Amino acid sequence: MILNIAAYRFVAIDDAAALAGRIHARANALALRGSVLVAPEGLNLFLAGAEGAIDDLLGMLRNDTRFADLVVKRSWSNHVPFARLKVKCKREIIAFRRDDAIPLDHVRPASVAPAELARWIERGTDDEGRRLVLLDTRNREEFGHGTFRDALTLPIDNFTDLPAALESHRDDLADTTVVSFCTGGIRCEKAALWMQHNGFDHVLQLDGGILNYFEQVGGAGYDGRCFVFDERIALDPDLRPLHDTGA
Repeated sequence: MILNIAAYRFVAIDDAAALAGRIHARANALALRGSVLVAPEGLNLFLAGAEGAIDDLLGMLRNDTRFADLVVKRSWSNHVPFARLKVKCKREIIAFRRDDAIPLDHVRPASVAPAELARWIERGTDDEGRRLVLLDTRNREEFGHGTFRDALTLPIDNFTDLPAALESHRDDLADTTVVSFCTGGIRCEKAALWMQHNGFDHVLQLDGGILNYFEQVGGAGYDGRCFVFDERIALDPDLRPLHDTGA
């Protein structure tokens, strides 16, 4: 079986090119495939390969104090769902281009754990009785494969379009608790941060995104699958791939 991992960490990286080179060298030697983005704001990776090889790479990363507490989402497939290994340096690990949503410059937005969110979804409110709104920060292709039941989805094709698309919903979100979510946590963290700095109250992020929710509690309150950016296309709440065939 092939182990697939998704992980990110917002942390200051002043040696992005050198770090990318080290990751590429080790991942390539371990025959891993997938994508790794390194930026001054942090690290984002989606990789697949033999379990021992994945653990080797994670061990290398966690020996670096910046990634000692790297949280990893895991799933399994029969085949490697990536054609090659790509390691790149970028300005951001997910492009948003908003100065008021740079995680390194601000306190991390509060998060809600999957089990807690499942309780809130069941009753429709948070623990203080405020109406719950689940905000999908992904694009229309992604939520077309599935999303949380009654989630607020936005007709966007790029994450950078989210602020403008969300503006018309400002009044509707007053006096609610908004939980932003995405695939693995990066976009919902930036979105929650931007919202907090632009007049939206009671905004939280789903800790670890949909993949962590599936891993921790399954599909409670979720309809369909979660789109992933590889040849599996989407995962169901049991983390089984929609497609799992070799080249």
